[in-house]
Amino acid sequence: MRTNELIEMLSTNIEPTDHGRLKRGLGLAAALGAGAALCVALLVLGVRPDLRHPGVLGFLLLKVAFGAGIVVLAGWLLTKVARPGGETRIRAWVAVAPFLGVMLLAALSLASAPSSHWDRMLVGHMWLECLVSIPIIGVLPFAVLVWAVRRFAAPTDLVRTGALVGLAAGGISAMGYALHCMDDSVPFVALWYGGTIAFCTLAGALLGPRLLRW
Repeated sequence: MRTNELIEMLSTNIEPTDHGRLKRGLGLAAALGAGAALCVALLVLGVRPDLRHPGVLGFLLLKVAFGAGIVVLAGWLLTKVARPGGETRIRAWVAVAPFLGVMLLAALSLASAPSSHWDRMLVGHMWLECLVSIPIIGVLPFAVLVWAVRRFAAPTDLVRTGALVGLAAGGISAMGYALHCMDDSVPFVALWYGGTIAFCTLAGALLGPRLLRW
């Protein structure tokens, strides 16, 4: 029997996954992961000291909204792909919508600024810390979400499911790190937040077949 035939047989003969239970389980896992990421960010890195300055809160909300948009879309897709055969009923490309949105804003921001400012807008002062912190903080929400998928779901496309788990974990981690990050430019968010979340997604895709096997 071929692999595709086996997957089709499993997806048609297995008892349906309780969709409500799956949503509740993933929602609880996301909340626990967010709480863990927030605690790590606050205890290890701390909150930026200039939150009361004009304009700072606006950029913080932008960073949080970017991460939240990714988490919402990844969670929605995950509730579908985490069921047997669910990968055939999703359009995974919608997960890139927040990335495209922030990239468009970054391009507009660069176009409206002198080219002499582009280096500072793209690299900032905390690029290395961002590059390291978001994946590390994301380990906790990733682990919790993996547990939830193993406990409440039965995916057959483990690569895609792992990628969505990594995407959600990266978005959660970015929201926590945003409270500490003091680089306030849209190009910085697009490059370093977007890049590290993409790295988390790739890591999830690579680890998914090993961690989500059932």
